[in-house]
Amino acid sequence: MRERVEDVLRGREAWVVGGAIRDELLGRPIVDLDVACREPEIAARAYARGGGGAPFPLSDRWGAWRVALDGGRTVDFTLLRGSIEDDLATRDFTVNAIAEALGGGERIDPFRGRRDLESRTLRAVSSGIFEDDPLRLLRAVRLEDELGFRMDPDTERLVREHAERVAQPAGERILAELERLSAAGYRRLDELGLLAPLGGKIEEGLDRADTPDLRLVAVLGENLERLPISNGLRRFVRTLLAAQPPADGSPRAIHRFRRATEPWSLEALRFLGDDEHVEAVRRARVEEPAEPLVRGDELGLSPGPLIGAILSEIEEERAAGAITTREEALELARRRAGAAGDR
Repeated sequence: MRERVEDVLRGREAWVVGGAIRDELLGRPIVDLDVACREPEIAARAYARGGGGAPFPLSDRWGAWRVALDGGRTVDFTLLRGSIEDDLATRDFTVNAIAEALGGGERIDPFRGRRDLESRTLRAVSSGIFEDDPLRLLRAVRLEDELGFRMDPDTERLVREHAERVAQPAGERILAELERLSAAGYRRLDELGLLAPLGGKIEEGLDRADTPDLRLVAVLGENLERLPISNGLRRFVRTLLAAQPPADGSPRAIHRFRRATEPWSLEALRFLGDDEHVEAVRRARVEEPAEPLVRGDELGLSPGPLIGAILSEIEEERAAGAITTREEALELARRRAGAAGDR
């Protein structure tokens, strides 16, 4: 990424800043590149033309443009209005306020970010960072969580003082930070007073949540739908919150549970804290027949909800072992259709 940026901005003033320098000094993989330059839109479009990716404006306030690359990598071009020292003074934390000229050279570190990297300390560049951008409240916890850092006392005090601002940023930005938190990160949010304003609370299920989506549901519950989540995640949330554990380990009970919760039956069991029926659900998945005994257009009935109800009953009776053949399925369908006609 950096070589391509150097080609695009050769001969112009440009600086690599922020997380890329931090991660390089920490020996971590560099996934995102942040470049401060005089004409970010022109640079972003030129980068995309020659190196692929999709350029789009990231922030009108900061004059930033992003190029999204494959594999989740990004290159951000931000507007350098004054000197690089002026730019670094607007950054969030000292470990992100280190710059290096794009062509190489001595790093600029006016806030002693390297010292804080060595001590694994997260320190605010200024007392106004959370007023400038309240998303930094979540980012502070996320960086602690990801990097194994700890805020210095003054920065932690600022976080607590501005905690009521945490819900102000756009929902997409909030969600992106929350998705990267571990269970310990959510507990840290709660400790700092940042979780309640988002509608979250720490529940026992957080310890069982082993994916980002499960953690989101465990902590935010139905309040997760206040954020701009995808339709898939919305269905996941509603399925888990409505889930009830299987009544027992019988094939019929397992079938009913799976019918209500698939394709997230195992996640639902984990959310419910039900370890007893995990193997039964896994076994039912493996043993599930590849083809139905009958299809709806083979029942000889007019289209309507009755067909779906009959097919569901056939599936359940088959799962329970009560019927095994096509003829038995059609006989059950005739009885149910007849009973429905008598009403």
